[in-house]
Amino acid sequence: MNPERYAFKAVKALHAHGHKVIAYGLRSGEIDRTPIEITWDETWKADTVTLYMNTARQEAYIDRIIALKPKRVIFNPGTENPFFYEKLTHSGIPFIEACTLVLLATGQY
Repeated sequence: MNPERYAFKAVKALHAHGHKVIAYGLRSGEIDRTPIEITWDETWKADTVTLYMNTARQEAYIDRIIALKPKRVIFNPGTENPFFYEKLTHSGIPFIEACTLVLLATGQY
């Protein structure tokens, strides 16, 4: 894992703020004692999904994320996706374009 990547930093920051984290990625590993899951689990319970994957990679996960029924989805810089926004809106799932790290640092998470 690359500690310079924002997804890595977000996992650490979420832990530091007392949040339980499920990290999902394409390669297995560990961040701050949190395993990186490489197999999607339809039974995950997610309050918030925070995205760090580009629009092209998101397509395969749109329906999976909606099926989790999170309370919100955060689109971090570089992940903006109007098509996904429409699907979320239709499913009644709120979303925001924001930086998870900034939200945590400013108490807005």
